[in-house]
Amino acid sequence: MELRAFAERVLLSDSLDLKLERVRESFTDVTTGTELRVTEPVRPSNLQFAPRRAAPAMPHPSTFTDPKRRAIAHHIMANHELQALEVMAWVLLAFPNAPAEFRTGIAHVMQDEQRHTLMHMERSSALGVKFGDLPVNCYIWKKALGFENVLQYIAGLPLTFEGRNLDHTLEFEDYFLKAGDPKSAAIMKTIHRDEIAHVAFGMEWLRRLKPEGQSEWDAYVQNLQYPLRPNKSIGDIFHAEPRLAAGMTPDFLNRLQHDSGTPSPE
Repeated sequence: MELRAFAERVLLSDSLDLKLERVRESFTDVTTGTELRVTEPVRPSNLQFAPRRAAPAMPHPSTFTDPKRRAIAHHIMANHELQALEVMAWVLLAFPNAPAEFRTGIAHVMQDEQRHTLMHMERSSALGVKFGDLPVNCYIWKKALGFENVLQYIAGLPLTFEGRNLDHTLEFEDYFLKAGDPKSAAIMKTIHRDEIAHVAFGMEWLRRLKPEGQSEWDAYVQNLQYPLRPNKSIGDIFHAEPRLAAGMTPDFLNRLQHDSGTPSPE
């Protein structure tokens, strides 16, 4: 399947089933087309972006013994994953002249995002809340609209939003286990493993595309678009091991943890 056709299907279809339909054949990138910047993804009526503060906030983990609160958490995370999928489709359309290997790599990451969205959707529904029953926000999407080049995307989404998820997935796995929900915990563990690969993809392309002689840290920080900052890539507790597994150097980790001031796990 052509990458442009895949991106258009994800970004411009009002059918959630089509957005999340897995591509079984190999990807091709022959007809990249001209640059296209979409201001908002097409979505079904029950998943339109809600006004600011209309969408529910993430429930406190202390409430997760209530299945409804866990369902809301999965609903929110399903929307996060769907936004990430849509942002990646946006990048394919906005930067048609990016390296072909980078573009194909994004398409494979998008297939993980499709799967993550489905896992959260199914678990939310099993706990009593169907995806689309609650308002959804557009936080991740709005940040992507400011990306002016591929390096800004790499700094913003793989290394900040997905970097933060290296911590959040471990945190929520623990929250769900403490609430007696091993099925939800298993979803977070699966996503955590995928996020390591996604952050590794970001680190690889940061190294390949940054100016020669510039440090990885400087390339990361200089390509972050306000209000994103390095501390936005870290959860409540800083976990070094998954970041090392994703290819971050000890020096990069030291700068990141020093910038955030977050503790490491005991």
